[in-house]
Amino acid sequence: MTTTSDENDDTRPRRGKRRLKIGAVALVGVTAAVLGVTVWQDGNATPSTTAGESARVATATVTRTDLSNAQTLSGSLGYSKAAPVKGAKAGLVTWLPAPGARVTRGHTLYKVDNVPVPVFYGATPLYRTLNARGMTGPDVRVVADNLKRLGYDIGSQPAAGTWVTQHPAPVDEFGTADASGAKGTTEDGVSGKTGTDTAAPAATPTPTATTTSVEVKEGDGVLTADLVAAIKRWQTHVGMPATGVLGIGDVVVQSGEVRVGAVQAQTGDDANGGLMTVSSTAKKVSVPVDATGVGTMARGNRVTVTLPDNSTVTGTIEAVGATATDNTDGDTSGGGGPAQLTVTVRVPDTGAVAKLTSAPVQVAFTSETRKGVLVVPVGALLALSEGGYAVQLPGGRLVAVRTGMFAKGLVEVTGTGLTAGLKVVTTS
Repeated sequence: MTTTSDENDDTRPRRGKRRLKIGAVALVGVTAAVLGVTVWQDGNATPSTTAGESARVATATVTRTDLSNAQTLSGSLGYSKAAPVKGAKAGLVTWLPAPGARVTRGHTLYKVDNVPVPVFYGATPLYRTLNARGMTGPDVRVVADNLKRLGYDIGSQPAAGTWVTQHPAPVDEFGTADASGAKGTTEDGVSGKTGTDTAAPAATPTPTATTTSVEVKEGDGVLTADLVAAIKRWQTHVGMPATGVLGIGDVVVQSGEVRVGAVQAQTGDDANGGLMTVSSTAKKVSVPVDATGVGTMARGNRVTVTLPDNSTVTGTIEAVGATATDNTDGDTSGGGGPAQLTVTVRVPDTGAVAKLTSAPVQVAFTSETRKGVLVVPVGALLALSEGGYAVQLPGGRLVAVRTGMFAKGLVEVTGTGLTAGLKVVTTS
């Protein structure tokens, strides 16, 4: 009896230590489960569970599917940022468009002294008076391109690298050269060279005036006799004085068709001032994105835009902003959110989009998709103490896995013996 009592005394401490070790492992497992990943301390051990614990074990099925790291963000549908239009010629405003009006190439945006000021498309405004034969420059190119697109015969334009003769500006009735055309006659491309005259004289120069030859640069147009004649025909058609001369403020150069926004001026106001705002007629979506979350968002990527009526349209990323702005949300304490970039999405102006002037929308970005991969819930991953991950089968065996993309609570996994349909233990 004494011997039996001694043996019992010897085994009590060992049983106590074993219970302590299992309890510590269980505590680690519970803590990791809260984080979504279980930490398994001994990769070679097989966990033992009681009947009560087995009843609480949840399992998931390894499935094969497409996985994408889509994120949905809030945005605003509307027209592009409104830009101001300022008058650039003397006179009084005699006509203005209504807010919301659309104005296309060659049509009147407003009138000064009852003379139309039409819209031309391009990137360079008229910054001087175009009144001297042989004038070259990007502003001349804007005039030539627009008249050609409007159906006027402008003749042939000298190619880049061609030498043309620039004549002095026409003289007025007092025999004085018109200084407004001087910009087109002062630059001497190559001194002493004789160029090819591309037009017949349009006016008699002063007796002491001389011609110069310049080389046509890439992107420049040339004010030829044919182009001057086309300008006169167009001016007659739109109701402008048919002078063949275009000055600053005679046309408004925009990047394309415009939509009139707010109209600030009134008829009778001085035309040299702010008149209205205009924007592009294309509908766009602006999405503020945390600078750290832009990731692989890039120009040309497709996105899905959900409209207020829950219909969806496919959009295309047009631009990813390069300038980050502070996301303070009115917080003046200096502890605002992360800096943000604006991602601009182009959408087709059809269907439900065409009925909206502005609206809040949801934009789903998908920067990467993995086709036909094996996935398990993130809660099925076991982080091994020696490094790496494993999944646990219902019988207790561990299968080492390599992880890939994480998305929507799932993780891509690969590993020996891992197949679709296999059951694995996961957090409940």
